Amino acid sequence: MALAALTNVITLSISVSDRHASAAWFKEKLGFELRYHIDEAGWSELATKTDGVILGMGEQSEPKPGNCVPVFGVEDIDAARSALEAADVKFDGPTQVIPEMVKLATFYDPDNNAFMLAQDLSS
Repeated sequence: MALAALTNVITLSISVSDRHASAAWFKEKLGFELRYHIDEAGWSELATKTDGVILGMGEQSEPKPGNCVPVFGVEDIDAARSALEAADVKFDGPTQVIPEMVKLATFYDPDNNAFMLAQDLSS
């Protein structure tokens, strides 16, 4: 039985140097559609051609190519995190909250690959 109740949404999070330029590139080259830019958070999201799969882009001055972090949507991040922590899953610091947008928690698999849980707060 799974410890965290996941939604049907996964976000693939990448680092980019210019979110607006990258969004235009993904639209032109792959036909992805812009969901939104949140400039004050340095974050943009695009809808891919696959239902439930979103491409998220975090702006960084020196992005790290190949650094893709899968972000799993959850209904209740506190419950999901508690269940995973009880199963000895390692998390990276406290849950981050961007008011009226999202709650995020980074965790690691046994090989130290980063993943995230995300609870949508926008609705």
